[in-house]
Amino acid sequence: MASPRGFRPLLATTVLALLAGLLTGVVAPASAGPVPSAPAASSERIDTRALTVRDGRTQPVFSYEDAIRETVWVLAPDADGDGEKDRVAVDIARPRELDRRARVPVVMDASPYYSCCGRGNESELKTYDADGDPERLPLYYDNYFVPRGYAYAAVDMAGTARSTGCVDQGGRSDVGSVKAVVQWLNGDARAVDRAGEPVRATWTNGRTGMIGKSYDGTLANAVAATGVQGLETIVPIGGISSWYDYDRYQGLPFSQDYPTWLSEYVAGGRSEAVDCTVRNAQLSRDDADDTGASTRFWADRDYRRGTTTDARKVRASVFVVHGLQDTNVKTPNFSRWWTALGRAGVDRKMWLMRVGHVDPFDSERDRWVDTLHRWFDHELWGLRNGIDREPAVSAEVAPDRWVDSRTWPAGGSTTLTVGTGGALGTGRAARGDGSFVNDPAQREATTLVPGPQPGRLLWTSAPLASSTRISGSALARLRVRTTVPTGQVGVALVDYGPAPRVVAARDGVTTGTTETCHGESTATDDACYKVVTKNVQTTPLGVLARGWARLDGARTHDVRVDLTADDTEVPAGHRLGLVVVGASPQWLDTVDESRSTYTLDLARTSLEVPGRVRFTRESAATAPLPTTLPPSTLARPDPQQLPR
Repeated sequence: MASPRGFRPLLATTVLALLAGLLTGVVAPASAGPVPSAPAASSERIDTRALTVRDGRTQPVFSYEDAIRETVWVLAPDADGDGEKDRVAVDIARPRELDRRARVPVVMDASPYYSCCGRGNESELKTYDADGDPERLPLYYDNYFVPRGYAYAAVDMAGTARSTGCVDQGGRSDVGSVKAVVQWLNGDARAVDRAGEPVRATWTNGRTGMIGKSYDGTLANAVAATGVQGLETIVPIGGISSWYDYDRYQGLPFSQDYPTWLSEYVAGGRSEAVDCTVRNAQLSRDDADDTGASTRFWADRDYRRGTTTDARKVRASVFVVHGLQDTNVKTPNFSRWWTALGRAGVDRKMWLMRVGHVDPFDSERDRWVDTLHRWFDHELWGLRNGIDREPAVSAEVAPDRWVDSRTWPAGGSTTLTVGTGGALGTGRAARGDGSFVNDPAQREATTLVPGPQPGRLLWTSAPLASSTRISGSALARLRVRTTVPTGQVGVALVDYGPAPRVVAARDGVTTGTTETCHGESTATDDACYKVVTKNVQTTPLGVLARGWARLDGARTHDVRVDLTADDTEVPAGHRLGLVVVGASPQWLDTVDESRSTYTLDLARTSLEVPGRVRFTRESAATAPLPTTLPPSTLARPDPQQLPR
């Protein structure tokens, strides 16, 4: 990965101090000086003399027990229509030893979940002391980074917890409320204390790094896509880059009235009485559930190329983290974001994990904390620790088998056609038609097992000649004839063959009883969390990718279905399978409830696989195709799940 855009060299005096410090293992603290009247702009150069640095890492020399803990309310654009600016609650912890002595960068987690649902695997909530000051901030970020010379800010998104305003599921209120906090930290917005008195962030150098999982990571993507100054880096974990891609799949809703439901849900537990009835009703009117269309409503919630947010505006570096088996925030959200950032010339890094909707803290804990530490040290404190010269991408292609690369996807593609007798391969396509019956009650497990099934079509390949990396997004091309006003089609790419896999059920992880600690603790806020392990079992198959598309009109449809992205190693001797169905009731809202017949033109049916695939001839040693599936093989998605 190239050195991040916007990386500023240190002052010459700071360089000399760093060099001297590295020889002794310590960077000497700076002498006390006058307090600036406003925070430094992020364009100012970084002074690290107050830090202790060893091996290119900041050291935990500042007291977490004695840290300054305070709340301010940043004034954001009026989103609830009451004529007053929204007040966005920001709970802060920062090193007391550096107050009035050195200006520090900020690690920020903005979230709608601090009072309604909790953060992290253990669903922690914020708590406050008798004076209303924060005493427990969820997750380990404050415990770990404050002792190392960072400030930490936990932001209540507008419409949630102690903030005013209304939630609008990733729209301008959500984004604007968090952007205003970044602006305040950089000296470009106003805030008040509990008494309503103005507050300036004189203690920060104006450099902010946003992090968070799911909705929190989504906010990081969104705020970065506004181009706001002062946001130096973001670390979105399982984050959404387009709410259309979260709520829809090529015209098919995953559920009805989800924007309103989610916005009302995350407002639960808020302490500010605000009437958002009108706003929530508007969400229902504008979401286009009936057509599944990508309207202006969704363009307002598209951070790749939307009406007000765009990857081309991103100034921050981006460290993308995502589970390759995430069936909540599905993988197009990271793969399309990664591509858009690359086209925009944004400096990028990425981790892809062989789990579901899981934080790397609960999957690769020790390695993750060390990597994140080095990332923030480099991006926010400007330490030259070499992380920018390491491979940009690290992907877990099989349980605990990681492959590093400079680019993603890995490259290469193979077009597979459907032949006679249910064959899938690189030869000439079969002529004629194939038909199946749309079945609104059909379960996915039924469609994957070979044998006569009226509700789907299935083709399987010859065995793979060698172990093959499938990296990226597969593309299915179909010509489908229907006789119904509105229909749907689903496609799956399947790996047939026994292998150890992280099972799909429960995101592939189990929470244990023992704990490990990362950071400093107090009586009210400890840094210790239960260990989470991956559930690895030998299963007869794995679904590599899924995709769906809406079919409007009783006619012949030429359909391109972009499948979810993956990066996995398929062992030699396994077979690839292509499954085509109508309704997918476990995954999507069914638009065709009839048992009508769908017909495919086989000569116009193909699958472009993101990998270099070679097949061998059939042999007696090839493992037979499965006839049944264990319950843990497949995920059981909940249409009303939360992006958290």
